[in-house]
Amino acid sequence: MTPQELAEAAAAAMWSDDSASQRLNMTLEQVAPGAARLSMTVTEAMSNGHGNCHGGYIFTLADSTFAFACNSYNQRAVAQHCSVSYLIPVHIGDRLTATAREVSRHGRSGIYDVRITNQDGAQVAEFRGHSRTVKGTHLPVDPSI
Repeated sequence: MTPQELAEAAAAAMWSDDSASQRLNMTLEQVAPGAARLSMTVTEAMSNGHGNCHGGYIFTLADSTFAFACNSYNQRAVAQHCSVSYLIPVHIGDRLTATAREVSRHGRSGIYDVRITNQDGAQVAEFRGHSRTVKGTHLPVDPSI
């Protein structure tokens, strides 16, 4: 299996159990080794007291994208630390796209940056996630290899 095929298979296995991303109607657009892209349309149910998108939903989109990127090697990885900076308001009906890229991966630790943009290409937030691998894989590993 090529690294790209492995990333896609691991993503498919994760997606099948990812109720949070599915129930928020996220779309897994792309996955590659150390990278992922997801999108989501902001609904009225996601609005805060100011009539904008609640930051928690923006964070959730970024976190899901981060998860698919750092789990793309068929090693289970979890978030160790995450931070987000919100740059401009997000409105009901906006289509958000989160794009994750691997910055560093050594041993059990990784760092990933996620850029969140709206349908006009304006950057609405920047997220940085630190991952840590744990025991287990998403797909069975052939012990004869």
